[in-house]
Amino acid sequence: MPAPVIMVHGAFCGGWTFDLFRQPFEAAGHAVFTPDLLGRDGQGAVAGRSMTDFAKQIAVLCEACDEPPILIGHSMGGLVAQMAAARAKVSRLILLAPSPPWGVSGASLEEAVSAVSLYALGPYWLQAVAPDYGVVKRYSLDRLERADRKALYARMTAESGRALWETLNWWLDPFMTTSAAPSGAPTLAIAGGKDVIHPPATVRQTAARLNGVVEVFPEMSHWLPGEPGWEAVAASCLTFIAAEDRAAA
Repeated sequence: MPAPVIMVHGAFCGGWTFDLFRQPFEAAGHAVFTPDLLGRDGQGAVAGRSMTDFAKQIAVLCEACDEPPILIGHSMGGLVAQMAAARAKVSRLILLAPSPPWGVSGASLEEAVSAVSLYALGPYWLQAVAPDYGVVKRYSLDRLERADRKALYARMTAESGRALWETLNWWLDPFMTTSAAPSGAPTLAIAGGKDVIHPPATVRQTAARLNGVVEVFPEMSHWLPGEPGWEAVAASCLTFIAAEDRAAA
């Protein structure tokens, strides 16, 4: 049986991020799990949740699998996946436009702006931060048709300000919460060539930290699991998994 796959969504999102993306993996025989990160499932508030909370949640799910799973994370979920892979054994680590770990500086002006813009909300690290349609439209869902973009935005929920602060302002965090080291699992990082949130240069730095390989899709942006071209991204992931399986045989 193919290894199970756990897919970890990014900020303001839920497991629904992978409604399309999961399908080729299931067709290939993988059991796919797309959990909602803590605080957005009706069981508790998201305010005050740390990236460590999210990483521990995913690590527990990995440990509950009958065999080490393939862990796939998108955006902030890519950083959660990096942190979880340091806590639980995984067979493969695949990162889609991942947020970089502690110590990796951004490569674009937009990354720098995002790190300071939330301060306009005051002590946002104590709050639940609502999604902003203007930001989503411009940077995340920019390659989707308006109707599709509106539909996805309607599903978005508030995010933990603390988790956002730990991710975006890591240099102010003396606890180095979002540190990540190579897990020992073969690692693939994928970037969109038009992504200004986590551009290829930043993704390459992240992959280098993890001894991973990088693939860039030049015409794609940030919403790699669902924007036009997502099928090719999924196919690349499955090719990577199959190649590593052959190498281990």
